[in-house]
Amino acid sequence: MTSQGSVGVVEPQCAHFSEPLALRSGGVLPAYDLVFETYGTLNAARSNAVLVCHALSGSHHVAGTYAGQPKSLGWWDNLVGPGKPLDTNKFFVVGVNNLGGCFGSTGPISINPTTGEAWGASFPFVTVEDWVDAQARLADRLGIDAWAAVLGGSLGGMQALAWTLRHPDRVRHGMVIAAAPQLSTENIAFNEVARQAILTDPEFHGGDYAKHGVVPTRGLRLARMIGHITYLSDDSMAEKFGRKLRHGEHKYHYGVEFEIESYLNYQGDKFAKFFDANTYLLTTKALDYFDPAFDYGGDLKAALARAKAKFFLASFTTDWRFPPARSRELVYTLLHNGRDVSYAEIDSNAGHDSFLLDEPHYHAAMRAYFANIEV
Repeated sequence: MTSQGSVGVVEPQCAHFSEPLALRSGGVLPAYDLVFETYGTLNAARSNAVLVCHALSGSHHVAGTYAGQPKSLGWWDNLVGPGKPLDTNKFFVVGVNNLGGCFGSTGPISINPTTGEAWGASFPFVTVEDWVDAQARLADRLGIDAWAAVLGGSLGGMQALAWTLRHPDRVRHGMVIAAAPQLSTENIAFNEVARQAILTDPEFHGGDYAKHGVVPTRGLRLARMIGHITYLSDDSMAEKFGRKLRHGEHKYHYGVEFEIESYLNYQGDKFAKFFDANTYLLTTKALDYFDPAFDYGGDLKAALARAKAKFFLASFTTDWRFPPARSRELVYTLLHNGRDVSYAEIDSNAGHDSFLLDEPHYHAAMRAYFANIEV
């Protein structure tokens, strides 16, 4: 048995699907690729597979590093690996880049086979349910009839919930972290402001900026800065930055003076260098549209009645984007549907980003739950 540590050097894989995928928006993808990574070994019974779903800016690269790239650590490496809470000595873990993404799966930067050019603005709207259906086809390709668990945080948690509803016989445990059954009005508002930052960038060109050889960098920077504020808590920002000045005095100009300004500008600059603007627009709209109760007249209990899985939910006290009350809403509704539910409400000052951190009580709860999943 491997000692606790990283899964080591990993390589992404690509699965091509030639069967068209009908989308909830009415669009159709005639064919598509899904880029994914796996960690651990699928057992003979094919009963130990866990799907990890990523959040807005995440990808298939959940754990490990890439050869020759020491700073390429996976976004949830602190959770996934030998001896870690999601133990790859026991589980076969799969991470997938969602459709519409910009990390290898078919998305706006991919070539549209009909035109021979990048999809750009013509890429169809995709939803959480579309992602789940595409992931189900990947599971078929891997020979996985049912997941031991489907796990995700934030938008990834919404995918985990959607899995239990869309394919209830293919998920034994749904693990929904720092998520909600649908976005609040405030969350939709933040997403719209971020989208407007991109849509009104002069370099956006209606989404076909690639044809003009440009990137709507200013819009992407602003969108990320807005989003990043919502991922942190007031306490965590105060603790990290306070009112610290970069130069120790007021300069009386509109440049960067406070450390928090410097941090947000840095995050915006970094994001604009690797993320696609059309993917950002598509993904935030998928967040907005997600609402299992919509087709049930707003009745969440009726919507969740389809689920057969056991559930683990976790929330964080200072997460004001997906506050504990939203997780408790899910817990209450699942319990009233007779589901087996475990719930952890973690005291953390890091805000929404807490689900990505190595918080001891959080990881202890995750470890205990995974330890009790039979494979």
